[in-house]
Amino acid sequence: MKIYGLIGFPLSHSFSAGYFKKKFEKENILDSEYRNFEISSIDKLAEIIAANPNLVGLNVTIPYKEQVLPYLDELDEAAKEIGAVNTIKIIRTGDSYKLKGYNTDIYGFKETLKPLLKNNHLKALILGTGGAAKAVEYVLKNIGLDVVYISRNPEKSNEKSYTELNEIAIKNFPVIVNSSPIGMYPNINACPDIPYQFIDSNNLLYDLIYNPAETLFLKKGKEKGALIQNGLPMLELQAEKAYEIWTSQQQV
Repeated sequence: MKIYGLIGFPLSHSFSAGYFKKKFEKENILDSEYRNFEISSIDKLAEIIAANPNLVGLNVTIPYKEQVLPYLDELDEAAKEIGAVNTIKIIRTGDSYKLKGYNTDIYGFKETLKPLLKNNHLKALILGTGGAAKAVEYVLKNIGLDVVYISRNPEKSNEKSYTELNEIAIKNFPVIVNSSPIGMYPNINACPDIPYQFIDSNNLLYDLIYNPAETLFLKKGKEKGALIQNGLPMLELQAEKAYEIWTSQQQV
């Protein structure tokens, strides 16, 4: 029995386990199962791998997308460039193993964002600065958009604070991506602190959150006529890409 899994903390509302259970049933994949490994410290990664000799692949979620890097033997080029991993392939040889990290968020975000972009969507704001934000930045820059991070505690030259957002910023940066967990279930009455009164039909609001399906961030944008997108299609595509990596017989 091949085992795939997810590491993170907490995992009580994780997407992956349910998705892969349905996938395995639908596609009649009988030799595989998917488990949640809720760990309070990334130090426990080696214990999980040792205790599950049939474990061949892992997804990585909050808060370990960046913390996991020192534990990996190799990174693919995109993961290396952005400094965040959400997929690990476990390559076993006898009693030893090698861990290679990938970032399939890049694929999921790019494929779901591109059909939504209009001619005026040349600049973007990224709300949050965590591991998911790095995948977002990588995609946006690679398709030619200028990017500014919005942070509660800006530290770098390309980071601004929420208090600096005004009508000009919302007009000049029409694509707004929420990569923070603000508004995620159960905190559904929370939303990023941006001036929603300046949003209009020229804006695209993309929320990486999928639960709830329509966050308060997206709801406020829709009320102003903005195009909106939640994170579910991105999650589905990144999961499929992760499975492709795990099951490939070649070094991907």
